[in-house]
Amino acid sequence: MSNQKKVEEAVFQLLEALGENPKREGLLDTPKRVAKMYQEMFSGLNEDPKDQFTAVFSEAHDEVVLVKDISFYSMCEHHLVPFYGNAHVAYIPSGGKVTGLSKLARAVEVASKRPQLQERLTDQVATSLESALAPHGVFVMVEAEHMCMTMRGIKKPGSKTVTTVAKGVFKEDAVLRREILSMIHH
Repeated sequence: MSNQKKVEEAVFQLLEALGENPKREGLLDTPKRVAKMYQEMFSGLNEDPKDQFTAVFSEAHDEVVLVKDISFYSMCEHHLVPFYGNAHVAYIPSGGKVTGLSKLARAVEVASKRPQLQERLTDQVATSLESALAPHGVFVMVEAEHMCMTMRGIKKPGSKTVTTVAKGVFKEDAVLRREILSMIHH
């Protein structure tokens, strides 16, 4: 985070504005703790998900590669409250280029560690993978629960939002898209 002291001051002022006493025992170190937490939660701000695909290997594999149930959490940029869930990332290699499986999870991690919209998160992961490997196709699905819908407003805990991005053959071929959806839900 670029300015931890500034975050601490802002949290101190927020507590005051809420009518709390930020100098009382239980809140004394809260601004420092929140600033440290935000440093971790927003650590993806200075990284590009595309840069996570550093491990690229030559392998004669031309069928689906799918890593599913990649857990993540992010912060809704509209309310600065968490949303969390699972991402499923699939691609069909082209030209014998595959990447390390952990790199798919790492791209999700980096894209999620910033104020975010679920739609943008889904697209950033798909676009990064497409840009790094130029595969025949990419499919990314993100399923998440948004605390802005659970804690406030409509107050519907347990509701999930699902977003998808299909590129290449996954966008063009409905049969292939149904196949990947079946693999994700199996």
